[in-house]
Amino acid sequence: MAKWFARKPSAAPGPRPDLEARAKLRIGIPKLLNVWTTHQFWLGFFGALGVPNNRVVFSGDTSEEQAREFGRGRGTVDCCYPVKCGAGHYGELVFGQKRKIDILFSPMIYSLSSFLQGHVADSLACPRVMAGPENIKAGFLKERDVFAENGIRYVSPLVSLAEPAIVPKQLYEALKDVIPGLSYKETRAAVDEGYRTLKGFNTEMRARSREILEWCARENRPCVMVLARPYHMDAGIGHEIEVDLQAYGYPILWMQYFPIDDDLMQWIFGPDMAAGHIKSPFDIDDVWPSSYSANTNEILWGAKVAARVPWITCAIRLTSYECGMDQPTFTPVQQIIERSHTLFFSFQELDSTKPAGSVKIRVETISFYMQQSSERIIEQKQAVTPPGCPLLPQAESKLATAKAELAASA
Repeated sequence: MAKWFARKPSAAPGPRPDLEARAKLRIGIPKLLNVWTTHQFWLGFFGALGVPNNRVVFSGDTSEEQAREFGRGRGTVDCCYPVKCGAGHYGELVFGQKRKIDILFSPMIYSLSSFLQGHVADSLACPRVMAGPENIKAGFLKERDVFAENGIRYVSPLVSLAEPAIVPKQLYEALKDVIPGLSYKETRAAVDEGYRTLKGFNTEMRARSREILEWCARENRPCVMVLARPYHMDAGIGHEIEVDLQAYGYPILWMQYFPIDDDLMQWIFGPDMAAGHIKSPFDIDDVWPSSYSANTNEILWGAKVAARVPWITCAIRLTSYECGMDQPTFTPVQQIIERSHTLFFSFQELDSTKPAGSVKIRVETISFYMQQSSERIIEQKQAVTPPGCPLLPQAESKLATAKAELAASA
């Protein structure tokens, strides 16, 4: 009896057909709207489910050619230009691939994971942007189901990335009949991997931004902060205005990837916290109490940073045509920047047309004023910033502290 019930080694697990099927899937993701700052989450998520990264296909940058070739006749009625561009992205994934995709995955992102979470009221996405995929999808279903005709499963889950605890349920319900053999446990583990991948990417990008800032501080050179929504990184939405400016030799920082290391945050916002104006470096209640929108919150926070860092001598604001979320912030952002004597330029009402001539003149104007004013701006801002800047080499930082103490005792 004992030998009959003795524990015996289990047989080696056999091959899982569902994993083999997943490895052959091709998933297309439209590279638009808030996918610009969440793409690494989706790569980590699908990779953890067994879909290789090279089989996750993103559409190209927005362009007039993309819209004409793939989105003609499928446009939607929406005043939000970045949403209207979606038809071209969908069409490129459906019609423009040498090897067809099996799934078109276009998440409706309800809320975003933000470094300001816990310090603001909420981190919601713009309602138009959140509902954008439903709007765009209609153009491919109005006469017949284009997705089904091309053997493509269309998946568009509502996803609350600011609430990690409910994301596994949201994605499992949307994908359980699409990803072979998918379990809730696998989905939960894949979501965790998605967040890890996104965090790692953001950390790397912020480290690179810190390197730029350290170079500017060491060389006493100016740089430019871009205040915009994530999708203005798209060459067809933001028209590469910051690229044109960078060609004049000015380093560019995007506020989404500004370094948030504790030593830097304490140096930038320490005096404001000591004075009781704010509770933490990420508190924007002093300038924007209605802090519900994730991207809006980060733009206001970026303006506060640009106003305080000496080597950021210019901030440029990019806004799309008729953006209702941006319009209430025009005046607060401009006032925050200009009251610190930092240069401020805005490009509002951006749409499909890039007026190359006027953009060239504006960029030349910005470059001229930076050349004329940056040295003065750096000196003025350094005079009111605390000593011990962590961006400077240690010896220079100590020297600055000693000078400040000597001046205080004189």
